[in-house]
Amino acid sequence: MLAYLDAASGSLIVQAIVAGAAGAAVFFKLGWRRITSPFRRNTATAEVGERDER
Repeated sequence: MLAYLDAASGSLIVQAIVAGAAGAAVFFKLGWRRITSPFRRNTATAEVGERDER
């Protein structure tokens, strides 16, 4: 079976693919930060604490 795609249908499909890829990138970036945040050092908090002790 051959399917006909006009310009509007083709651009809608391309737009959906690009939007899905952009959404997935943002989702994984935020998710990665949430997963790795307990293992990171927060140097800004440590510096503020050291300044208060002096």
